[in-house]
Amino acid sequence: MTTSPAALSQARFNMIEQQIRPWEVLDSRVLALLDQMHRENFVPAAHKALAFADLELPLNNPAVEGQAMLAPRVEARLLQDLQLKATDKVLEVGAGSGFMAALLASLAQRVVSIEIDEALARTARENLQKAGIANAEVRCADATANGFAACNADGPFDAIVLSGSVAEIPSALLNLLAPGGRLAAIVGFEPMMRATFVTRTGDAAFQTAQPWDTVAPRLRNFPAPSLFKF
Repeated sequence: MTTSPAALSQARFNMIEQQIRPWEVLDSRVLALLDQMHRENFVPAAHKALAFADLELPLNNPAVEGQAMLAPRVEARLLQDLQLKATDKVLEVGAGSGFMAALLASLAQRVVSIEIDEALARTARENLQKAGIANAEVRCADATANGFAACNADGPFDAIVLSGSVAEIPSALLNLLAPGGRLAAIVGFEPMMRATFVTRTGDAAFQTAQPWDTVAPRLRNFPAPSLFKF
């Protein structure tokens, strides 16, 4: 990967104009943030040449298959459609390299990011610190354990982001949403999953929209419903 500032700037511009805008990401805040936040600094060293490519990038943990950074256009569309406010408190499940947490923290008041893999959690913290992000905290924990106990103390949240796919959204996670809070997840099974946005409209009332299709690696330890039918 050419590392001159001009080459990096051009590659970032091409990513935004050729991948992200065509995916109906037109929010000026999001586009400006993607230009300012240096994605290449959050990409594992072995894959820096692909930092701006339209694909998922492995997160270099040989012990765990499937962990990856989401494609730039998917990250951007999730971020746009979540419609964050500057006063929002956000929960992210799946910190990965810390890039999504950095984007979220740039638009919200505070981010708590849960990462099950200790090495990735450490890398995410280091990347966020180097990027000067002070309002995002990365915790190493299994978010799904004991009814999402690792997340409960800081709830409720104005927004929740799952940075990976799940077969279904657990009700315990929805219950961590504040009134009017929004959850963004990629839900379903290959070969096609749905971007799913759930808004809490009452104590036990939720509104769901699924505006676009994609695929993404599974988050670890989320429950999967049985596909067996009588």
